[in-house]
Amino acid sequence: MDFSGAASAVPAAQVLIATIPIVGIVMGAVVVFFYLLWRHRQIVRHIERGGYTRPVFDLYLFCVLAGFLLTGTGLVLSLLFLLIEGISYSLLGGLIPFALGISLIAFYFVTRSDRKHDNARE
Repeated sequence: MDFSGAASAVPAAQVLIATIPIVGIVMGAVVVFFYLLWRHRQIVRHIERGGYTRPVFDLYLFCVLAGFLLTGTGLVLSLLFLLIEGISYSLLGGLIPFALGISLIAFYFVTRSDRKHDNARE
């Protein structure tokens, strides 16, 4: 079997294969640019009318969500790398997101008592 893939293709096909990721990246960049431009114009219009309120970002909810997502992903990756390669440096690919997730969840629980006192004062 020949597993050379795109390297053994006709030169015209190689050009097409090489341009597909470039076109995808450029199209994605154009979409992001116009989203940011239109969002900026929308906010400017709201400010001109006096009806703009700044969105509230809940750091604690974000920490819990990101913590659980990173912990789950890191745990699955750690188990996968442990089963495939045993204890090696590739295991860090799962342990790092796992540790970050645990840290974010710990931050949430450590600061939870501070928020209860702040809410009671208000």
